[in-house]
Amino acid sequence: MRKFAEGLKDSLHGKLQPSHVPSGFNSPENALETSIYRYRKQRGVNFGSWFVLERWITDQPYRFAQAPGQSDLDVARGTNARETLEHHWDNWIVEADWAWVSKRGINAVRIPIGYYHLCGADPSVLRGTSFEKFALVFSGAWARITRAIETASRYGLGILIDLHAAPGKQNNDAHSGTSDPPTFFSDKRSREHTTHVLCALLKLLKAHAASHTPPLMNLIGIELLNEPAPSSDEVLQGWYTSTMKALLAIDPTIPLYLGECWRTDQYADFLTRNPSSSLLVLDHHLYRCFTSSDTSTRVSEHTRALVDPGAHTPSMFARVSEKLGRAGGGIIVGEWSGGLNPSSLTGTSGEQGEFVRAQLALYERCCAGWFFWTYKKQWGGDTGWSMRDSVGGGVFPNRVGLRRKRDIVVDEEQRRHKRDEEKGQALAAHTNYWAQYPGQYEHWRFGDGFMNGWEAGFQFIDSSSPCDPHGRVNELGFRGAWARQTTQDHGKGYWEYGGRCLVQFPC
Repeated sequence: MRKFAEGLKDSLHGKLQPSHVPSGFNSPENALETSIYRYRKQRGVNFGSWFVLERWITDQPYRFAQAPGQSDLDVARGTNARETLEHHWDNWIVEADWAWVSKRGINAVRIPIGYYHLCGADPSVLRGTSFEKFALVFSGAWARITRAIETASRYGLGILIDLHAAPGKQNNDAHSGTSDPPTFFSDKRSREHTTHVLCALLKLLKAHAASHTPPLMNLIGIELLNEPAPSSDEVLQGWYTSTMKALLAIDPTIPLYLGECWRTDQYADFLTRNPSSSLLVLDHHLYRCFTSSDTSTRVSEHTRALVDPGAHTPSMFARVSEKLGRAGGGIIVGEWSGGLNPSSLTGTSGEQGEFVRAQLALYERCCAGWFFWTYKKQWGGDTGWSMRDSVGGGVFPNRVGLRRKRDIVVDEEQRRHKRDEEKGQALAAHTNYWAQYPGQYEHWRFGDGFMNGWEAGFQFIDSSSPCDPHGRVNELGFRGAWARQTTQDHGKGYWEYGGRCLVQFPC
């Protein structure tokens, strides 16, 4: 990583604005390592039902829950709640699980939490809420969340903290904290208190990272709300705007992830109208098993609709990724699975695996990252929803991402030769294409853009630790956003072509 920091020193001091440099770090190397965590291709998994419980994933914590026994609040209202939850937190995810995901090439974990899980560090988050009486029940959660971040750091894993359960409840699902009806969008106080919670969360995360030497650098972002179901986009977007302003006043560089209510184009337009000093990311969730249309569609058709570039979903991802990249943001798929309704399956060998691989290929091509839902279930055998079982059943690949070849050493002359060779080929193709249309062109801009894009891609790869026992390789994921942060004329011909190049080089 130090080699990478030296390689980008000119960019850091010459082109980045001070607000773009991750704050709170005691050296350029640390700040740049944080940037690598945040801007690399995120290949992740959700640790579902660890802190925010979901009964279909594991029902053990619900043994003493109060009826209807579907939410965290139901568990808290039952008997033996503190002992039950602390036992679950300490045993659902253990050291061996972190090692397992790392071995599979995974480099990031999304951790869903509720606002009440912060109360052990900041009791004010419970004030005036349904969980106010249960501070003792949840008081031990924050220490375990911070321990998770520390453990992830040892394994080179980035952490995305997802506010899955907000005050007032942002959707009608029990995994938003309670079994009660949602009031988030009808109650202004709930929205204001959620902003307070997120600001408290960010301050706690910053303080925890800074308490280590060197500081922890693996927080890749905060997700403001999981799957919000607003009464109107105007209400949610107004809240997003004010909350982002409050968070960026605390840390102008923290990446913020926003749920887009499955109205991806509309929320992409919203982000392009709200430029930011930080990385702003839309989180899209893709499932093909819940609607009547999903259940009446065969898996082969679902797969074709993901493979065909002209189909709705691939074209949407390509369009939105381009738009957000030019605005300095990006899009990820924060939840997806191989889960299908039984009526979609035909019994053909390998059909579920083809469906999963089609999704992976699409997300790798069009998105800055993805997070499979979920890591595991209490009951074995679910190859659609449990990554552990999916890998074991040959449905999900045994490994994702590039793998470093330790015996390969690339010297500077070899690297320059490869770069110039690929630049020449790309520039020739670019020039020949535009020769069909008479006009005045500055093809040198494409050449410069290609060079800088190639160098950035290579430097991300070169930042990969040769000591990683699993040989994981960093790849530039948020290409448009990185281009915008490190160039002054992004969008005027400088990077838009070169920033897309893929470094085909031994690693």
